[in-house]
Amino acid sequence: MPANECELLESCLNGSREAQQQLYLQHCEKVYRLMLRMVGKSNAEDLTQQVFLALFQRLDKFHGRSSFSTWLYRLASNEALQFLRKRPQRHPEEPMQCEPLDDRAGVTTLAEQRELLDYALAALEPELRAIFLLREIEDLSYYEIAMVLDIAEGTVASRLNRARRCLRELIETASA
Repeated sequence: MPANECELLESCLNGSREAQQQLYLQHCEKVYRLMLRMVGKSNAEDLTQQVFLALFQRLDKFHGRSSFSTWLYRLASNEALQFLRKRPQRHPEEPMQCEPLDDRAGVTTLAEQRELLDYALAALEPELRAIFLLREIEDLSYYEIAMVLDIAEGTVASRLNRARRCLRELIETASA
């Protein structure tokens, strides 16, 4: 861990509001991005705040056995998965609406592709969604994902393959 990160964490542990704000500003965007894709726009901001509240309450439990980012992703993933488990099983917040932007049949715009992917991600099981996002969006290694989600690296690989397969099927079904 970089020395300046150690100093920042130590200052946070000693109650420095300035250090806490600096830590928040350094990491809030990636936590929000993960939450946005895990729980949707309507809950992402609140859950991001919850993650940072939990972080400051549990910061003394970070012992440096992994990188701080890995530990933070673990907190964030757990918070998102806990939130999703408490909610009744449901479909994505809004049904996908594909309105072509031009008259050419069969042409898919980048915006439509993104909308289709977002729709498929929202329909994916939360555990599979977490693994997919941590790998493909946040670019964590299999080892880091295993640390974040507290599972074996082999499990990460098999679930990532399952997530990709399910996403492909969801996208094919939705675009048919």
